[in-house]
Amino acid sequence: MLERGSGVIVHVTSIQRQMPLPDATIAYAAAKAALANYSKALSKEVSPKGVRVVSVSPGWVETDGAVGLINELASKRETDYEGARKMLMSSLGGIPIGRPARPREVAELVAFLASPLAASITGAEYVIDGGTIPTV
Repeated sequence: MLERGSGVIVHVTSIQRQMPLPDATIAYAAAKAALANYSKALSKEVSPKGVRVVSVSPGWVETDGAVGLINELASKRETDYEGARKMLMSSLGGIPIGRPARPREVAELVAFLASPLAASITGAEYVIDGGTIPTV
C-alpha cells in the first residue's frame, strides 16, 4: 500500500469531450469524455489510499503536428499560415486569448499538478484552452 500523498495520476483528456467536432473527432471526443469520467471516479477510490488523481483538458495546442495541419490547410485554402491558423481558431468558436496553447504551457500545468505544491488537489479537472470553452 502506498503511503498517504505518495502517488499522483494525471490523465490528459481534451476539451473535445465537451465540444466534439462532428465531421472529424466523435470517437476521440467520446474516449476523452470516458477518460474524464473515469478519472473522477478513480479519484474517489484511490485518494483515501494516498494516490491523487487529476485530469488536464487541453484545447488546441500548437504542436509540431498542429503546425503541419495548419500548413496543409493553408495550401488547400490558398492562404498563408496565419490565415489558416485563424480559420482553425474560428472553427473552434474562437480562442479568446488569440492563440492556441503552447506544449510547454500544458507540460508546466501537468508538472505543477504532479508536484507537492498540489498535494491537496485530487478529483479535479484543469482546462487549459485559452478560454475556448465558455464558463458559466
